[in-house]
Amino acid sequence: MKKITIAIDGFSSCGKSTMAKDLARAVGYIYIDSGAMYRAVTLYSLRKGYFTPEGIDTEALEKDMPAIDISFRLDPETHLPQTCLNGENVEREIRGMEVSSHVSPIAALGFVRRALVRLQQEMGKAKGIVMDGRDIGTAVFPDAELKIFVTASPEIRAQRRYDELKAKGQPASYEDILKNVQERDYIDQHREVSPLRKADDALLLDNSLLTIEEQKAWLLEQFKRVTKG
Repeated sequence: MKKITIAIDGFSSCGKSTMAKDLARAVGYIYIDSGAMYRAVTLYSLRKGYFTPEGIDTEALEKDMPAIDISFRLDPETHLPQTCLNGENVEREIRGMEVSSHVSPIAALGFVRRALVRLQQEMGKAKGIVMDGRDIGTAVFPDAELKIFVTASPEIRAQRRYDELKAKGQPASYEDILKNVQERDYIDQHREVSPLRKADDALLLDNSLLTIEEQKAWLLEQFKRVTKG
């Protein structure tokens, strides 16, 4: 069976990562979370104090980009990728609300996107990957054989994010999360570089009312259709 590249794009908190991980595991592909890479740069910027009342210190961040090393390690227990920033496992820290509320302005910076897109393209050269994000099917892998664009209502996405944080024992406010989701939607769709949009040849998946099992079945069906497997 030929190996392909699978690009899954869509709005924040749509469950893209969960479905991408499940699909990769089901078909034996490598999963790459592009959003975690932008979160890692955001965490780095927060730690360095690059967020100021006047805005982001873009000059300092751009100068630091070559020193920011982002990699993924498989968790020996869950067999899921853990995000590492300069060798440190930061998977838990990058999922918190502080990073979530600062990631969109970082992701809108052209020099950040160019650096991470190059890294993502390098990771995907051999195919046999599933990558999720905001611009995978439009900018990173425009020739991907299978492209999926995921959406759901802001309220449903906020509730999912709230439930996820509470399950992890992290503090969470539904109202704050909903506001963050709506703000991220606007920034993601209106940024100058690689705005969030559905690729012309992407399949639309509104998973507002779908169960995870229904999603899995639909994704596997699309994979088999493209690979004839």
